[in-house]
Amino acid sequence: MQIDLIQEARRQAEICNACRYCEGYCSVFPALHRERAFADGDITQLANLCHNCRGCYYACQYTAPHEFDLNLPKALAEVRRDSWESFAWPQPVARKFHTHGGAIALMSVLGFAVLFLAIRAIGSAGGEGFYAALSHNAMVAIFLPALIFPLVSLAMSLRRYWQSVGGTVIRLRDIASALGDAAKMKDLAAGHGDGCNFEDEDRFTHARRYAHQAIMYGFLLCFAATSTGTILHYLFDMPAPYPLWSLPKLFGLPGGILLTVGCGWMAALKLRSDRTLGDAGAWGGDFGFIALLGFIGLSGLALYVLGGTAAMSMLLALHLGAVLSFFLLTPFTKMAHGFYRLAALIRNAQQK
Repeated sequence: MQIDLIQEARRQAEICNACRYCEGYCSVFPALHRERAFADGDITQLANLCHNCRGCYYACQYTAPHEFDLNLPKALAEVRRDSWESFAWPQPVARKFHTHGGAIALMSVLGFAVLFLAIRAIGSAGGEGFYAALSHNAMVAIFLPALIFPLVSLAMSLRRYWQSVGGTVIRLRDIASALGDAAKMKDLAAGHGDGCNFEDEDRFTHARRYAHQAIMYGFLLCFAATSTGTILHYLFDMPAPYPLWSLPKLFGLPGGILLTVGCGWMAALKLRSDRTLGDAGAWGGDFGFIALLGFIGLSGLALYVLGGTAAMSMLLALHLGAVLSFFLLTPFTKMAHGFYRLAALIRNAQQK
């Protein structure tokens, strides 16, 4: 990890620890105030607890032009991104994505879409619905390894993170506490309950919290749709396509809508926010990830509407290209933040 980023975040954390004005703002400050000195692992833990709501910055009396020049959201954002890059496997891919995320996401989607169209052209099709464009066996052969890779990569990355922050044996109550905080997006409500002022110093809203929840629950519903479809296919010998009132559709349609709306909302909030209060070097990667995830939801909905038309093959290739890109890039994108954030909340529950 970059020592200069850790040292700067440590300097600011020590000043915050002496001041304590922001004690009730989010999980970061109670965790920060439990310490008297900050090891590198402590700073990494604080950085991954932070949701960059920026309330502490706007409330702080020691920001520029004060000589202390505090900008804790930015300092923690830079350490957070550096921690993901340092713990990621393989590491060079993570550093490239955070600086060239939009271009990498776009090229991967288009490249994989061309691959799917080529596979169809050489005859790997047969069946009803989407399987008429790409066979079930071809999809499984491509996506199964693509699902295993990010799981292995994330497991290795999180193991390194857990060791660096001094994590101990995980108890069920720690997991339950972390899942509860994550489900409610508790820290984005801020300590006063009025939400955060991510967009504007004087405007407190729950917009960013709700956008995060829309993305999270939309993604989980889409995952549930895929999972139930897999169960129906293999256990009950009921292959796709499925009717409107089937579980895959009942999960997938609201999931796709939430995912699309949430990503569009988050992109709008991010465009209105002040880049100097976050990690400017990762802005392109963050935005590229939001665009990729939003396109998955949007293209999935388009497939539902236009699945019976001549546009289906092209739409399916683009959708599958986006999904495959998402799986392979997950350990190196903002998606990894969800896993690190949950690990940080578990560690925080242990330390309480």
